[in-house]
Amino acid sequence: MPVGRARWKECLMTPSSSAAVAFLGIGLMGSRQARRLLDAGYDLTVWNRSREKAEALTPLGARVVDTASQAVQDAEIVVLMLENGGIVTDVLFNQGVTEALRPGTILVDMSSIKPAEAQDHARLLAERGVHHIDAPVSGGTVGAEQGTLAIMAGGDAKAFSRVKPVLEVMGRPVHVGPHGAGQLAKLANQIIVGVTIGAVAEALLLAERGGADPARVREALRGGFAESRILELHGQRMVERDFVTKGRSVTHLKDLDNALDAAERLSLQEVPYTALTADLFRGLIENAGDLDHSGLLVELERRNGSPV
Repeated sequence: MPVGRARWKECLMTPSSSAAVAFLGIGLMGSRQARRLLDAGYDLTVWNRSREKAEALTPLGARVVDTASQAVQDAEIVVLMLENGGIVTDVLFNQGVTEALRPGTILVDMSSIKPAEAQDHARLLAERGVHHIDAPVSGGTVGAEQGTLAIMAGGDAKAFSRVKPVLEVMGRPVHVGPHGAGQLAKLANQIIVGVTIGAVAEALLLAERGGADPARVREALRGGFAESRILELHGQRMVERDFVTKGRSVTHLKDLDNALDAAERLSLQEVPYTALTADLFRGLIENAGDLDHSGLLVELERRNGSPV
């Protein structure tokens, strides 16, 4: 049954380090985030579709359960880190999670999904007195392990302030607006990262074709106006041709497609950089597989007559 707004706000409590937290999704990112919560002393219950991944956290003090609904039934805070919006919707509304959540629970969805999906989830959860924060992240597995993730949060400001101490264990949370705004911020991040990776790849390809040493060109550009984390890290991967996946191209393409969907919903007529970068990622995946996203260089080489 729906819970009145007055009762809902009464249920909103400030979590302590002894708060019961449920974490759904123990993948490359989630496993590292969960470890940080355990290290910080949180009482953590974890669930993953492949139980063996969650079992790796048992020696650190995590309680592993068989179903997502079991994980959340006693939680004050629920954190989701799942692959896409369809999976988030299925877990929340088809696996008994919503029914198992207690009124006043704060659900923090750190998955990267469509803003419209986050808004729908917030509305449906509010009907049951559950607070929803969409809080996607940037920083990759290194940031997750080190607790330095950029966390972009959308939703009720009061709910965000209550859950902020938990998020600070995992990174640097910033409240950016209402429900769905966190996802919009993540899409902005992915546009900037993707377009910049493409620009670095194109620039190094141009330099190499003209006879310059790409490694020396990258070194020469460092410290000037072209300096960026992308030039530093992804440029180095391009120079070394190290395309072992650290940031999945499939995931980046999903985010760019979500950005195109959001742009259409917001009646933006042209987003050419996003559209072109999505096309490059699509070509990369079709022709070379799910390489690291710095592998855009491989796709540009292919389009310019170089073998993959």
